[in-house]
Amino acid sequence: MPEGDSVLQLSRRLQIMTGREVLHTSLRVPSVATVSFTGETVDRVWPYGKHLFMQFGDRILHTHLKMEGTWALHRVGDRWRKPGHTARVVLQLSDPEPIEVVGHSLGLVRVFPLDHYHEQISRLGPDVLAPDWDRAEAHRRVSAVPQRSIGEALLDQYNLAGVGNEYRAEICFLCGIHPARPVGEVDVDHVLDVTRRIMWANRDAPVRVTTGIRRAGETTWVFGRHRRPCRRCGTPIQRAMLGERIIWWCPSCQPAEPDFVAVPVAPNGPAPRGRRYRR
Repeated sequence: MPEGDSVLQLSRRLQIMTGREVLHTSLRVPSVATVSFTGETVDRVWPYGKHLFMQFGDRILHTHLKMEGTWALHRVGDRWRKPGHTARVVLQLSDPEPIEVVGHSLGLVRVFPLDHYHEQISRLGPDVLAPDWDRAEAHRRVSAVPQRSIGEALLDQYNLAGVGNEYRAEICFLCGIHPARPVGEVDVDHVLDVTRRIMWANRDAPVRVTTGIRRAGETTWVFGRHRRPCRRCGTPIQRAMLGERIIWWCPSCQPAEPDFVAVPVAPNGPAPRGRRYRR
């Protein structure tokens, strides 16, 4: 699943939209199907956590990739690389060379007034990749429920925006804590510092790396490495379910709480997802 660094890089690619006039609009989601930006100018494109925003005058188009979403840029008239039935947003933009911007399989498409923006993002925690990252506010939100597991707290976008399952696994390993350990038993400041450090280090990288090694198959410590030896101690990496998501951990480097009961992953459960190579 795309995480905050993926959406940040996507927003940079889409800066080609800014300043162009919209020649044609097609929003293929029932709730916004009658909305049109045709004749308006793309004023701004920016990310917030895993969310992407585009401003057209006094309105904002808000999208989220969820699990399968992608955006593509084409010259007008070129054949799309993905099936047309997966398109949720289609925008044709003006010169210098007319282009078509297509959002495929988007998990969320909304439009709201510009002056509602701050109200809308108030439901999200501080953006980990914002230049003015508010660690104190993230600490307050994460610490508000001390009995909750740190793994669940990190994924809750109300606490901090941008962390997904891959980062969650790697953060917990680097901090030496099991994802199911209660928030009240961990050093939240240290967890947040590690979160910011490794996400910030990857904000410009085409390949997400937490080990310092960019070779294929060696970029992560525990994520996606079930039954493979821990890179530190050699103990086989374990996986289980925590809530509705998979967790990975090293039983030696991240000992579980005595009362932790590992819920096995279903045989046909979700495969690990993470950002890999992008053009």
